Amino acid sequence: MISTILFFIFLLGQPQDIFLFSYFTGNGEDGLHLAYSTDGLTWKALKEGRSLLTPEVGKDKLMRDPCIIKGPDGLFHMVWTTGWWDRHIGYASSPDLICWSAQKSIPVMEHEAEAKNCWAPEVYYDNEIKEYLIFWATTIPGRHSEVPASDREKGLNHRIYYVTTPDFITFSETKLFFNPDFSVIDATLFKKENIFYMIVKNENSNPPEKNLRITSSACASGPYPVEVSEPITGNYWAEGPTCLQAGDYLYVYFDKYRDHRYGAIRSKDMEHWEDVSDRITFPPGIRHGTAFRVSKKLYKSLLKNLAK
Repeated sequence: MISTILFFIFLLGQPQDIFLFSYFTGNGEDGLHLAYSTDGLTWKALKEGRSLLTPEVGKDKLMRDPCIIKGPDGLFHMVWTTGWWDRHIGYASSPDLICWSAQKSIPVMEHEAEAKNCWAPEVYYDNEIKEYLIFWATTIPGRHSEVPASDREKGLNHRIYYVTTPDFITFSETKLFFNPDFSVIDATLFKKENIFYMIVKNENSNPPEKNLRITSSACASGPYPVEVSEPITGNYWAEGPTCLQAGDYLYVYFDKYRDHRYGAIRSKDMEHWEDVSDRITFPPGIRHGTAFRVSKKLYKSLLKNLAK
């Protein structure tokens, strides 16, 4: 209780928004977790690291890779991976990050009988078309040019697919969003100075790449050139990128999953990147999530509700 009161006092002196980070732990069985930060470097778990929402949909009932954005309707919209081998994704919405709508499955790949998975969905509001983009990674065997794979990853050759929706009730037909000459997962979008950047993971496994690359477009919905940048991450395996503008820097956070920790790089110009992994702190056990910002007013309400 004392720590909560002290933090409220601290908030009163802070002019900026609060940064939040949605994430999962373990295999995703216990659901949604949130962390907060005021500077983009130090992140602390909310609710003492306990789950805020338990998964209810999918064969495995998991809530992996939770992606949250605030839409122009004032609601927070969340999509997530419901299981390792599902052909659908999870969805729920909330006005305050406390009370959530009924969870539902969006059957984005059910029409593809051979589709193996729907991994790491993300949602992004496209102001140009006034609809939400939902995109994710799927393997459909034999559909795309093959890439050399390790024994462990034989049969997995992902590409990024998408649908659009104005209301999360009606959806466009599923289409191919990004089709490079490598296996690709974990796409994320952000806008900077009227350019839309997409960061993706090169998932090739033989020889292993497992690094992050960038491509860009004048439109959120693309097309995005398949000629991507050189790796922007270092000599380690990285996945699950998410982006946050904090001050002068654009931060890219990612899961250094073989090292069981989070990493980050940052840039002012999208060309020169500084690795700040040794300067960030995250809650223990954090896995693939999304950074976003909320007002101090909403955050104070969130804290008050979590303290009940």
